[in-house]
Amino acid sequence: MSLTVGLISLGCPKNLIDSEIMIGHLQKAGMTMTPDAELADVMVVNTCAFIDQAKQEAIDAILDVVRARESGTYPENQKLIVAGCLSQRFHKELPALLPEVDAFIGPDQITRLPEIIMEVMNRTVRNKNFVEGKCKYVPDWETPRYRLTPPHTAYIKIAEGCNHGCAYCIIPMIRGRHRSRSQEDVVREAEALVRAGVKEINLIAQDITYYGMDKWTDARPNRRSAVDSSRGESLASLIRALNAIEGEFWIRLLYTHPAHWSDELTAAIAESPKVARYVDIPLQHISDNMLNAMQRVTDGDYIRNLLRGIRKAVPGIAIRTTFITGFPGETEDDHQELMEFIEEFRFERAGIFTFSREEGTRAYNMPDQVHYRTKARRYNEATMLLTRIASEIGQKQIGRQIRVLVDAPGTARTEWDAPDIDGTVSVPLTLPVGEFATVTVTDAVAYELTAE
Repeated sequence: MSLTVGLISLGCPKNLIDSEIMIGHLQKAGMTMTPDAELADVMVVNTCAFIDQAKQEAIDAILDVVRARESGTYPENQKLIVAGCLSQRFHKELPALLPEVDAFIGPDQITRLPEIIMEVMNRTVRNKNFVEGKCKYVPDWETPRYRLTPPHTAYIKIAEGCNHGCAYCIIPMIRGRHRSRSQEDVVREAEALVRAGVKEINLIAQDITYYGMDKWTDARPNRRSAVDSSRGESLASLIRALNAIEGEFWIRLLYTHPAHWSDELTAAIAESPKVARYVDIPLQHISDNMLNAMQRVTDGDYIRNLLRGIRKAVPGIAIRTTFITGFPGETEDDHQELMEFIEEFRFERAGIFTFSREEGTRAYNMPDQVHYRTKARRYNEATMLLTRIASEIGQKQIGRQIRVLVDAPGTARTEWDAPDIDGTVSVPLTLPVGEFATVTVTDAVAYELTAE
């Protein structure tokens, strides 16, 4: 039976890889993908459910398909499958709330999508929930996958799940406990990507700094670790192995947790020229009061010393971070300490979010919830500070020669810019797409640069 499938992929790059895996399995099963929803026999919506905004986006996308089907814009008999984190998080509630949906699958069922589609098409199931227990699946390099990124850049998911118990975060309850791929498996995937012409490999997981530690016999997930590879595979050993692959490419580190940084990891970055001078370290706050309430397993002094150590060991590195404002119990003193910290460390890339009260997290029932107006004011104050610092950092780039990777005609990125997250560089249209180039910065508006 020849079937045509449309897919809407929402959320972060980790979710994007799940979408790529679903497409890979659909193609292997002989099904055809289409970008035109009105031509699809089946629509799949791969959802995120991290915070309220993501949940709303997912619900809106699902209802858009339902309304289009009811209005005749999409085929009346088109089937709808909801996949991903929303299905996993609310697997008990969704079938009753969304009776128009034919099937719900979580992250662990993505490889079974073709057979689930056949069950739906054969009308053996209707409004069925296929989610079973906690997530345990982790892909390997042989998993069928169709990349949705440009040919020159790719994501590699090196682990799945998370062992942290941050008070505001629902991800461990959705994605399960941390489980790392083997280093050999990751390296084989990276080698294949480089042979295929990929110039940028983005390492991702819920926490890449915990990579390999789940296999250590003496690992303690909520304790800072002073050593890495002497106890087994680690992010440091993986970086060194990837750096040894022949070819010209960047290795980018996304989603690190400050609690598991070590001197060896910092040294591995410094010693590996293929690692982009960029790390993503969501710090969330700097006040000891807030870090303790958030259960971040770090304190302010530790974070300050960590950042100073990274910058000293890796000159020119861009530290990207995010903060949460308005967490329960946050005082004006906590807020001012955060503002002073941002001013002092002047992060090359940074963003801030207001606290999202998520059911099922420890923070949901915490006392001293911050009033929404106070959260909005603190958010605006921090945003204005970050905007000013971004502008000043951008101005300092004018006149510098920098290396960029060209993403599209006239558009490139620096080492300091992760795809779809950070800034871009406007470059001459003559520069070849998918290749590195050296340019001179002529103008800057915050993170957005112009170069020739």
